Amino acid sequence: MVPHLTTALTGPLLELEKRFLGHATEIERWMRTQWQDHMPPFYASTDLRNSGFKLAPVDLNLFPGGWNNLNDVFMPLCVQAAQDAIERICPDARQLLLIPENHTRNLFYLQNVAKLVSVLQLTGLDVRVGSLLPEVTAPMTLELPNGSTLTLEPLERHGARVGLAGFDPCAILLNNDLSAGIPPILKGLDEQWLIPPLHAGWHVRRKSIHAAAYDRVAREFADVIGIDPWRINPEFGVCGQINFQERTGEECLAVQVDSLLQRIREKYREYGIDETPFVVVKADAGTYGMGVMTVRDASEVKGLNRRQRNKMSVVKEGLQVQEVIIQEGVHTFETVDDAVAEPVVYMMDRFVVGGFYRVHTERGRDENLNAPGMHFKPLAFQTCCSLPDCRQAPDAAPNRFYAYGVVARLALLAASVEIEETAPAEADMVA
Repeated sequence: MVPHLTTALTGPLLELEKRFLGHATEIERWMRTQWQDHMPPFYASTDLRNSGFKLAPVDLNLFPGGWNNLNDVFMPLCVQAAQDAIERICPDARQLLLIPENHTRNLFYLQNVAKLVSVLQLTGLDVRVGSLLPEVTAPMTLELPNGSTLTLEPLERHGARVGLAGFDPCAILLNNDLSAGIPPILKGLDEQWLIPPLHAGWHVRRKSIHAAAYDRVAREFADVIGIDPWRINPEFGVCGQINFQERTGEECLAVQVDSLLQRIREKYREYGIDETPFVVVKADAGTYGMGVMTVRDASEVKGLNRRQRNKMSVVKEGLQVQEVIIQEGVHTFETVDDAVAEPVVYMMDRFVVGGFYRVHTERGRDENLNAPGMHFKPLAFQTCCSLPDCRQAPDAAPNRFYAYGVVARLALLAASVEIEETAPAEADMVA
């Protein structure tokens, strides 16, 4: 069943969706040429925000969890896309090693791993799961709440290859975002494919680098269909050398916040938008919705109280926040069961393969929904995101979801550019 979608169905976004529909041929041709020049990530997910006047990605994950939240009707799309991805990377692959996060107590995350394993097995691969946890010294089978099981096995290093006992894969798929750095056992693997590459991990990756790549992609795409790129692109700024605990860098942050808010106000006046602008301050590296705050005035980032400083100073794996991205906030006008919601779109290779709504009953439409208390509703597309129906209205489900798919793929393309441009030099890799 498709959740009820409450959106501003009149106004600029409806016009934007008409633009997507009217230029679907040009859009798909442009996308096809882009993928000839750029290799897509193996998989990714992106959070979208639909404000009724703007539709934009606000985050992209290169090590997506949450596959267990996808509707089962997406399984054929996932398998087909995974087959394309495997053939592109390692056409003769027979064995694949999946390395997950160390969340052995997070049963929802483990269900995500099990779902991912089942997708990959249906491509004809022998898939096994290797754990980085030192306490996993022998195969460990876990019973999961949904009735599935997952077996974790200890990793083994043999020369420049990593595998399991009696298992020597040609490729290694990481579902671990490397926030704590590269484990020694994964360094110097010059004989196996590592997917995504190690430099895509949060130990070096920065959201601001992705945002800059997306800015270029959005501008080029906007020229193709004749729109203002701001309609699909959140503006951003960066503030480095900040320490929330010691209260250093506050002035830099306040200046950046004020500058961005002024630019947003100018755009709101241009489009006659009667809303209160806001920005989202995020740790420039990291995930899981940690190190995030909503700001509506520059004064709010000065003199933060102890609770606010503690919230912003540390992210996953206890890493200290030293750099932040200040991103234009995009309101969400979508609701599921009368609670504020945002779509999360999942992709494999260059294809949209599914998604779900992130829903939060205690958050407002100008707040971060990736926070404790959120829950998920399967986004059961009535058709897949790549099949618009020009015979129906722009706000009909296939067409709205097509718009989601277009913007999600733009974020995916930006991630591809980002990975290419941040790849370490060969000399650095040897070192």
